[in-house]
Amino acid sequence: MTFQEIFRSSFIENLTSISFFDMAVALILALLLGIFVYYVYQKTYTGIMYSASFGTSLIGMTLVTTMLIMTVVSNVVLSLGMVGALSIVRFRSAIKEPLDIVFLFWSIAIGIVLAAGLIPLAVFGSLFIGLMLVVMSRRKSIDRPYLLVIHLKDNTKEKEIIDLIAAHTKRSSLKNKSISSGITELDMEVRLKDEDVSFIDTLDAYEAIEHVALISYNGEYLG
Repeated sequence: MTFQEIFRSSFIENLTSISFFDMAVALILALLLGIFVYYVYQKTYTGIMYSASFGTSLIGMTLVTTMLIMTVVSNVVLSLGMVGALSIVRFRSAIKEPLDIVFLFWSIAIGIVLAAGLIPLAVFGSLFIGLMLVVMSRRKSIDRPYLLVIHLKDNTKEKEIIDLIAAHTKRSSLKNKSISSGITELDMEVRLKDEDVSFIDTLDAYEAIEHVALISYNGEYLG
């Protein structure tokens, strides 16, 4: 067997196993759906610090997954070697927001479904998931929780302060109380009335209060 025959059998045949048209359609759709996932991620993000790099990685993950699965589908021998290579990869990036896991799996699922040729499922499934996430996120934002941190110099005013907060908020609950050097710290989860934060000025006017802060609360309490 000549070198040209070896080259032709191992390379040219693999090159033509997937047509360029199929590659282009799959990758273009992966790009468009990845951008759609990124758009939904922007609209539904409820955490403290928005990460633009994570949103961009969702697009990249959709494209990479599509390319990998197309390789697996077109060449069984190569797919076995790829599984072995991917098994040694370790990802160390911590997921801080539970909802981010949904977007990661969503991006991967789009790539797998597109590479498998199930284009209607990828498109309509993504539209349905995106609509569901947008609706649920807007419903949650109507009653968004906040973390209220108060430092008291006079412990005798504690009940009065708590009652005042309860009167000016839709709902409030004490999450943590700590005392250090005569200063009492109260950490409370509060839900505002029509996003009205004017009661903070009332609290700040109290002589018994040394410091008051209202923090956007992402659902995970940090004590």
